[in-house]
Parts: sequence; C-alpha cells; structure tokens
Amino acid sequence: MTDPAKILPAKILVVFGTRPEAIKLFPVVAALKADPRFTPIVCVSAQHRQMLDQVLEIAGIVPDHDLDLMKPDQTLDGLTAALLTELGKVMDQVQPARVVVQGDTATAMAGALAAYYRKIPVDHVEAGLRSYNIYHPWPEEVNRKIIGAIASLHFAPTDVSAAALLAENVPADRVHITGNTVIDALHWVRTRIFAKPSLAQDLAGLETLFAGRRIIGVTSHRRENFGGGMENIAEAVAQIAARSDVAVIFPVHLNPNVRQIMNQRLGKLSNVALIEPLDYPNFVRLLSIAEIMLTDSGGVQEEAPALGKPVLVMRETTERPEGVTAGTAKLVGTETSVIVTEMFKLLDDKAAYEDMARAHNPFGDGHTASRIVELIGNEIAKG
Repeated sequence: MTDPAKILPAKILVVFGTRPEAIKLFPVVAALKADPRFTPIVCVSAQHRQMLDQVLEIAGIVPDHDLDLMKPDQTLDGLTAALLTELGKVMDQVQPARVVVQGDTATAMAGALAAYYRKIPVDHVEAGLRSYNIYHPWPEEVNRKIIGAIASLHFAPTDVSAAALLAENVPADRVHITGNTVIDALHWVRTRIFAKPSLAQDLAGLETLFAGRRIIGVTSHRRENFGGGMENIAEAVAQIAARSDVAVIFPVHLNPNVRQIMNQRLGKLSNVALIEPLDYPNFVRLLSIAEIMLTDSGGVQEEAPALGKPVLVMRETTERPEGVTAGTAKLVGTETSVIVTEMFKLLDDKAAYEDMARAHNPFGDGHTASRIVELIGNEIAKG
C-alpha cells in the first residue's frame, strides 16, 4: 500500500466538533485550501450541533464527513466511545497523511487517539495550554495532556505554552510558537462585517434599547461551574445589573445546566438581555460594543483583549495565564462578592479600566494559520 504521506497533494484530515474549534480551525482550513500541496478534508462530530453550524455557514465550510453525534444528556464516556469509533471509520476511509485537531475537546482528544491507533501523525493547534489542575477545567485539562502525548507537531500559541510542553519533555524541534488562530478568525470576521454590516445586525435592537448604558457582555458554560458556581454567577450578574448605568447582554449557552439557573434568576430583569447563542459575526459585534466581558470561556480571554476589552474570568484557574500576566484578564473565581467587587472596580476606577484595556494582547497577530500550514508542509517534505 502506498504511504499516504507520499501522495501529493497530501490529504489533511481536519477534525472538530464544537463552535470554538470551528472558529479556531476555519482559518487553517482556508490556508490549506489555498495551498496546492494539500487537499484538506473536514470531519465534524457535531459535538455542538447548532452552534457549530453557525460557524460553518459564515466560514463557507461544507464538511466532507458529518458524524452528527450530539444527543441530549450525553455522558462523557458515551460521547468519547462514539467519537473514537466513528472517527476511526472516517480515517480508515480517507487514509490521510496527517490529522489536525485543535484545543482540548472530547472530539480533539478522540481524534488524536484514533489517529494514533492508526499511526497517523497528529498536529495539535493551540498546544501546551495547562492549568495544572485536572479538574479545572474538567475534562479539558486531561484531554489536552492526552493529545500532547500523541502529537507529532505542537503549535503553541505563546512562549508560556511552549515552555509547558518543553517542561513535559516534548522535543524542542516538535514545538513551534505560532500565535493563536482565534486572532486570525477575529480579524477575518471583522473585515467581513465592515464590508457587509448586515452580517452582524442581531444586536441592533438591544443597542437601541440600552443606549446610554454601559454594556457588560457575559458568557458562561464551564462544566466545573455547574451547580453552585453557576448560581453564584447568576447572583453576581443580578447585583451588577442593579446599577442604573449598566446593561447586560448574555448569550445563554444551550446546556440546560446553564439555562435553567440563568432564566430563573435573571429572566425578569429589565436591563439583562438573555438571548440565544450568537453566530460568530454577531458575537464579534458584542465584543465590540461591550465595555467589559465577564466570562468563564477560554476563547473570550483571547478575543476580547484584541479589541481592547478587559476580561474578568469566572474560574479558579486558567490555562491561559499569559492574559493574566499581561494584564488583559483577571481571575475572579465564582464567589458572587468577588465578581461584583472586581466588576465595580472596573466600572468606577478609570485608571484600573485603562490599565487592562491598554495592556498588550499576547495571543497573536492574525497570521497564525499561514505559519501552521507552512510547518505542516515542511514536515511532509522531510518524508
């Protein structure tokens, strides 16, 4: 049988299943398509069906393989078993030269493991993020470490993430500091919105309704915050919204563990807009109009600083310490009083706000995808 790595253009299987993965991988797919050395093949698990499809549509990606594995109340072990089996079938059919995964999802981990079982090299986008606590974020921290043990090429977004890999004895010639593809995606979408404003009009009514108020953008979905942490977050948002000078725009995650709590505590507050998850152009618009972002998301810690927006991170740890070190983000945990105190500090202390807003964003320059594709090409050329 012919070695897939010697067939040109080389087939590169790009695997993802969630909205954040899609956002961070569509620039890589576009760069692969533009390079005659490669034939990119996209496989989606649909771990997040509706939110994934929004990104696929704006990016103009039609998956070559759609596993559609999302089920209500899916367990992690059930999802992982289905992913491993179905992704393996795709790899047996496609016979790719390399497999590209991103980040730390169950799809990324299972994709890496399925490729490893077939001795297909794995390239890891956004490699080396570590919180050093296997339950924060859970299960993402362990997913990342599993992928790190398997990957052939590690595309680290920053010096810090590269150092984490080297500390785990990953060979230095396997680790490449590339920046983060989310900044590529952000710049691409902002350019599209500038050329076609109708792409990001979903918030226009809220912008009119909340005119004159300071917009706080909120996102929350982490598994480790389910239960008491989510209740604390809801209470903190309610106390913040008690101020007459602010309004909150909160795209609520589809997970019922989030929706039930937020609707119960915040649903009747006139200056809190609980809205459906936004597609990516409209989410970029939210980042643009918000004065501050309050989040437990990983990606928002990277995106908001690129637009000069301070980020309060409702987590105990972060695998993106670069933002905290640079001053663009601050860990506030999930205690209601701490969240409220830190938010009011930014709202009332102009110097504190400016210190965070003007801090340098350490996560990239918008050219990460082209670097990644060149590195993959160099690796294939070595044979």
